[in-house]
Amino acid sequence: MQKIFIFIILFFIFCLGFILVDKYLVISTPIVKPLVKPIIKKVEKKQPYLSEYEQTLANSSDLFYNETLVKSGFNGSILVTKGDKIIYERYHGLTEIDKGIEIDSTVSFHLASVSKTFTAMGILKLSEQNKLSIDDSVTKYLPTFPYKDITIKNLLSQRSGLPNYVNFIESTGWNTKELLSNESLLSFLNSHARKIGRGKPNSNFDYSNTNYALLALIIEKITNLKLPIFLNETFFKPLGMNHTFVYTPDKQDSVLPSFKENNQKEEFTFLDAVYGDKNVYSTTRDMMKWDLAILNGKMFTANTLIQAFQGYSHEKKGIKNYGLGWRLFEMPSGKKIIFHNGWWHGNNTFFNRFPDDTTTIIVLGNKYNERIYEAKKIISFYPGYGFESHEE
Repeated sequence: MQKIFIFIILFFIFCLGFILVDKYLVISTPIVKPLVKPIIKKVEKKQPYLSEYEQTLANSSDLFYNETLVKSGFNGSILVTKGDKIIYERYHGLTEIDKGIEIDSTVSFHLASVSKTFTAMGILKLSEQNKLSIDDSVTKYLPTFPYKDITIKNLLSQRSGLPNYVNFIESTGWNTKELLSNESLLSFLNSHARKIGRGKPNSNFDYSNTNYALLALIIEKITNLKLPIFLNETFFKPLGMNHTFVYTPDKQDSVLPSFKENNQKEEFTFLDAVYGDKNVYSTTRDMMKWDLAILNGKMFTANTLIQAFQGYSHEKKGIKNYGLGWRLFEMPSGKKIIFHNGWWHGNNTFFNRFPDDTTTIIVLGNKYNERIYEAKKIISFYPGYGFESHEE
């Protein structure tokens, strides 16, 4: 009996102890804080210091971009430079207008006729290397060419008298179901010379894409390289123009498409395989490199640049002229604008150089927009300029 009594007392003490421990003894567990991802602030590139004059240029660029380009449905890129300094840079839109990736500094645009600057300077580079003379007859390099009295210089300066193949090729019998190439254009010129007709060489300025399609063939004949390879090895690669190339039909599905004003996509046509007159794709940043290569005189001799940037057409009075692959505005003030603009399908391009003020404006777009050609407004505060043009 005594044993039972002791057992009951011990059991009671045990239960009481258990209750007290449960009520008053707190066993703390460590509080584990959730892992917090460190906040990494995006470091914006600091704008280079701008002088008061450069800031005015930047402000003028911004005004044009917002009030003219953006408000007119611009889809593309703009870059304004002073020497080797970027003063203003903007990118707007998507690669396919309503879809695709955002346009940035790596998106390559069709340069349209701005491509002619590369073809012309390629010819002049070969002239520097004594591989040709610009006074040579075209037939020296293209024996099947039907006109012996046309020189390379006539082609470069747009004074050959040859009509623009874009305007005559279909109406004179080309099968539009077949791609036209530089070689087939030359063959067509030979077989349809009488029907096509031409003007008198060196009698007047007459802008023609045919001239630059033939210059591409001359480069290929002399170098034994296709133009895309020649331009890449001669200019693009050495200058670090990593997003610049010449379009060929095998790239059709990978290049940036272009669009009409109503956002309808422009289709490739039978004319799109011809290069030399067009078909270089590039970016504003790469075109800055092209501009600097010309500006710093390291790529070409001084004599070559003098040849390229002087006017050869003086039949009409006025400021407009054409050099060797470059349009010119020779201002009464003595200043000169050296430029080329372009238009092909929905692509509009503006590449204007103001060497007296070491300023360059580059605008590239892949949705048809004539307002792009008003970009000269940006430098309207510069003394000696202040006008607009819609020249191609």
